Amino acid sequence: MTVALLTDKYELTMLAAALRDGTAHRRTTFEVFARRLPEGRRYGIVAGTARFVETLADFTFDDTALQSLSDFLDNDTLEYLADYRFRGDVDGYAEGELYFPGSPVLAVHGTFGECVVLETLALSIFNHDTAIASAAARMASAADGRTLIEMGSRRTHEQAAVAAARAAYLAGFAGSSNLEAQRRHGVPALGTSAHAFTLVHASGPAVPGGDLLGPRTSEWEKAAFRAQVDALGVGTTLLVDTYDITEGVANAVEVAGPDLGAVRIDSGDLGVLARQVRAQLDGLGATKTRIVVSGDLDEFAIAGLRSEPVDIYGVGTSVVTGSGAPTASMVYKLVEVDGIPVEKRSLHKESHGGRKSAMRLAKPSGTVVEEIVYPAGEPAPQSDLVARDLTVPLVEKGEPVADLSLAAARDRVVAGLESLPWDGLKLSRGEPAIPTRMLSAAGRGA
Repeated sequence: MTVALLTDKYELTMLAAALRDGTAHRRTTFEVFARRLPEGRRYGIVAGTARFVETLADFTFDDTALQSLSDFLDNDTLEYLADYRFRGDVDGYAEGELYFPGSPVLAVHGTFGECVVLETLALSIFNHDTAIASAAARMASAADGRTLIEMGSRRTHEQAAVAAARAAYLAGFAGSSNLEAQRRHGVPALGTSAHAFTLVHASGPAVPGGDLLGPRTSEWEKAAFRAQVDALGVGTTLLVDTYDITEGVANAVEVAGPDLGAVRIDSGDLGVLARQVRAQLDGLGATKTRIVVSGDLDEFAIAGLRSEPVDIYGVGTSVVTGSGAPTASMVYKLVEVDGIPVEKRSLHKESHGGRKSAMRLAKPSGTVVEEIVYPAGEPAPQSDLVARDLTVPLVEKGEPVADLSLAAARDRVVAGLESLPWDGLKLSRGEPAIPTRMLSAAGRGA
């Protein structure tokens, strides 16, 4: 199925006008960047690069798509689109790299016609995936090495859920509840049961007055736990707070034994309950049984639980929605035409003209000091610090040329976060973790 109609109408009306006056064939460079980071953020994580590159192959216009466009496009434009394939070049930051305000995350090179129609595709992928990955990386830092599971599929669009699971995994989560993310991207799928599974084991007459606590609910709960353990083994995770959490823990260990894999707490004061449950598990001999907590967690809640006996965090809403993953505010701007730098001068919406390269400077210890963006084709600025090039080829003549593996991207996230100054990972508000210096063609700061 074509993805070419996942775009905005004005991309194609611009194309039609450009074909008519001949500008569609001028050589151009479009650049994806963020003018600023979301409020309170000190770095961003580039995500979506592989999805964008892979989707380029499907960005074509079949007969059905062309028919739907024929009510507002002329025949010449329809013929152009019938033969459309992106045959240009793409370079930019490898997926998983850190980015800062002004970082040239992606650059698309080709004719105006073949590049301009990719704007919506590029931004819809990068703005979504980058926002998710940047939020997930903050949570991974707050978890301080403990396991994170993405559980947000029910809080977003069904296709966005798949991309969100991939982006969270890229940024340090151990896996996702989403099965399609496992099939499509290899993200480990994790999960066992919800409260409904415990509740469905209720049996016998209704309890007078609606009081569900007591011997009867304990037997119902044990029946549910027994069924889950029989199906999944003692290494499973049992949800212990459907009725009474103390009784739930006791029932879980009674049914599964001291080798129970984990218990999950999904409500209440998670810190207090985690301490209580840990003490109870240890007293029952289940010293290796892990504690999973979930329920509206974000990076601040995770950081607040760092001193508690929590082993695994389940995160949903805050990693896949705007409240936890605010827009990355990426834009797609024309910066060069036939080798001539062009730039937008609108107030607060300026861009920097010209094709660019970028490098990052670090101390011998590995701590990053500065990012420098400079004109492509010019010698890289000289420095006594350790320099690393950030701009790499991604697509040449329409064909992918980069390592787009998710494993490589995960490694870059880890390395990038380890390279930040000690205060760069703070969750509190502040300036970007490192400054970005923009050099003009004359070598002056722009």
